[in-house]
Amino acid sequence: MSVELLVPVPQESLSILPTLPRHALGNVIIIHSETQGLPDLKGLKLAIVGVPEIRNCFPKRNPYDSKGFRNSFYRLYPGNWKFQMADLGDLPDGATPEDTYFAVNKMVLHLIQMNIIPIIIGGSQDLIYPVYQTFQSLSRHVNIVSVDNQFDFSQDDELISGNSYMHNVIMESPNVLDNYTIMGYQSFYCAQEEQDLIDKLYFDTLRLGNLLDDPAATEPLFRDADIVGFDMKVLSWEASGDFDSGSPNGIDSRTICALSRYAGISDRVSVFGVFEQPNTPVFHQLLAQIVWYFIEGIHCRFEEYPIAISQGFIKYTVALSDREIVFYKSEVSQRWWMQLINVDFQNNILEPHALLPCTQQDYEDACQDKIPQRWYNAIKRLK
Repeated sequence: MSVELLVPVPQESLSILPTLPRHALGNVIIIHSETQGLPDLKGLKLAIVGVPEIRNCFPKRNPYDSKGFRNSFYRLYPGNWKFQMADLGDLPDGATPEDTYFAVNKMVLHLIQMNIIPIIIGGSQDLIYPVYQTFQSLSRHVNIVSVDNQFDFSQDDELISGNSYMHNVIMESPNVLDNYTIMGYQSFYCAQEEQDLIDKLYFDTLRLGNLLDDPAATEPLFRDADIVGFDMKVLSWEASGDFDSGSPNGIDSRTICALSRYAGISDRVSVFGVFEQPNTPVFHQLLAQIVWYFIEGIHCRFEEYPIAISQGFIKYTVALSDREIVFYKSEVSQRWWMQLINVDFQNNILEPHALLPCTQQDYEDACQDKIPQRWYNAIKRLK
């Protein structure tokens, strides 16, 4: 088990615990320390793991700073959370990046098989690739949501890196990727060839401007995700505190925390990661709050996945000019879904319907004879 490779939380982070109030997170959560050893994983809901691997990061980032994050996170107070969580320490770099990928794969596999949600504090975003391979080994189809300012495809470079890991995900066989969603991207960071590939594969996208105009529109995208990765290059330099190499345009601190909460609320999200981190005091505090809001989102989950529409849902059938689309609205969460019909044309068999998360605006658009873009993309991916 790769969890046995985890090294304890450094003493320099633990030294602040005696100075903290007894209700602060550092004195509430279970911590892998040198004196206490690796904790028993049974009964845990969440596990924080630092993964400093950055050797395939491009452009090069500052080294992962576990002390900065933990000193900020331990000082926060928990919400009214009814589950147990742990800080399992850090996964040291392997002899090669590929060794680290292997260890990440086995560690994530072990945790999700125990129904523990890993919160990966990384490293570079190519770590999503071994996380994806975990689902591949389980023969489980997977949806990936990436909050990033670029697409991270690289068709000219076979190296697994922060700029090309999604190319490897798409090309690898057997392919268990159902959908890839990129939100917060900025067109001037994306090659037209990448945009063409996204369109060809009918993946879902949300530009930075649209995200900032309506952050709540991201909730259905997170609701259908298994893996969520935040690339912190998506932040504005005001949010990251990185005025030397940060971006003048990007997501602000309040919005990134809202997105993290939406990711946590999703009943389906099994792995959450924050990557490509700047090394500034402001960001360390923000990172602690991003993780806090993800945990708060988990506390607020509605337990509506898998969907059981037999009770507690209102059905709406919308007749468009050339088809019907069936919508369902939860009476508990007030959230919306669209029904997809998967027809196997080879055998002429109607497969059981699937439900795609959506917004009320999608329903209202359908009422105006407009096919929702996510419904269209999903139908195309089924064919």
